[in-house]
Amino acid sequence: MTSSGSVPGAHDFDVLSSRTVYSGAILALRLDRVVMPGGKVAEREVIEHHGAVAVAALDENDNLVLINQYRHPIGRRLLELPAGLLDEQGEDPVEAAKRELAEETGLAAREWSVLVDVALSPGFTDEALRVYLATGLYETDRPDPEGEEADLQILRMPLGDAVRAALAGEITNATAVAGVTALMTARSTGATLRPADAPWPGMPTAFLDRKAREKSAPQ
Repeated sequence: MTSSGSVPGAHDFDVLSSRTVYSGAILALRLDRVVMPGGKVAEREVIEHHGAVAVAALDENDNLVLINQYRHPIGRRLLELPAGLLDEQGEDPVEAAKRELAEETGLAAREWSVLVDVALSPGFTDEALRVYLATGLYETDRPDPEGEEADLQILRMPLGDAVRAALAGEITNATAVAGVTALMTARSTGATLRPADAPWPGMPTAFLDRKAREKSAPQ
């Protein structure tokens, strides 16, 4: 029992009110007033985000397809998995992953499965991502890249080298670290991966729902 007499793990964190501070192109910031155990009310800052999908694309030689892309918030390039936002209402996540793989690398894949789901920073955001494993790679049309993607480099790295690079701090993108280590773990343990259409209870929807409401609101 806690000092307030409640059973740990049984409290309902009811939201008394919610106020939007900012709503932009890829995220919104809101302030929630939440009932804490014992009855106190605390304010919590929450960032709503589209969420994303990423692809651990593995070729027939056990090489992982990576991209080296500039990320403006940190002012440098990172080695990453091909990835993109879930910014289309109702789009199947695996279809979004197929689109991003083609757009960023000019590749498609014959076999798809779910590798790992990640809540990226649940202390302040609902942002989550799903990483797929894609095998049976082949070339496909790649649209003309724009923005940062016009500068990205595409490379292939042996899976073992990618794991070592993550452990050495040379791959630090959270999505890539999660995908690389999950793939090696699945390999070493013989774990069965989920099908590509497996349910994703943690897929964020709040921001897309917000944008839909804003679009339909009277002007």
